[in-house]
Amino acid sequence: MIYIVRHGQTDLNSARVLQGRSDSPLNAEGEAQALAAGALFLERGVRFDYVYSSPLKRAVRTAELIAPGCRIVTDERLIEIDYGPYEGASLEEPPAEIITFFSDFKNNPAPEGMEQLSEVVDRAGLFLEDIKDLQGVILISTHAIAMKGLLEYLTPGSNGEYWSTHIGNCEVYCAENVAGEIGIPERW
Repeated sequence: MIYIVRHGQTDLNSARVLQGRSDSPLNAEGEAQALAAGALFLERGVRFDYVYSSPLKRAVRTAELIAPGCRIVTDERLIEIDYGPYEGASLEEPPAEIITFFSDFKNNPAPEGMEQLSEVVDRAGLFLEDIKDLQGVILISTHAIAMKGLLEYLTPGSNGEYWSTHIGNCEVYCAENVAGEIGIPERW
């Protein structure tokens, strides 16, 4: 089984800015969210054999709190989308090109200087291909857009539907992994 979790809340999340690759830590609420997610996994009897994380502090800390004592392997392919010149832009008053992009992810390419969503899916897919043959329970701690890239890769025919799906802090999706065949993910 593979569990994919978005990191807990940061101050930049609560300030509603494009956080991207800014290496901000979890805030108190984010720590509480990750601890609650860890408690839910324990309550349901889930123990992790492998833990992977984006290298950014907020994702690593989320993994530490959900799977204490487990070895965490960081992987650059799980890092958040590169917002380029839009990093730190306010979501309350975003630039016009970000409004256009966010209004229809499936049909509007990312503005110049930003990583394209197809690139996020490609790197997510390469990561999943590298771990699919592992036997055991896997936790992946990542970010909203990177997580959507993983979900898009795992859902043939999704046609970009995940891009407009809201994924909250510490929200979890899971997918069966049998003999290297990863199933369609579902909210956990």
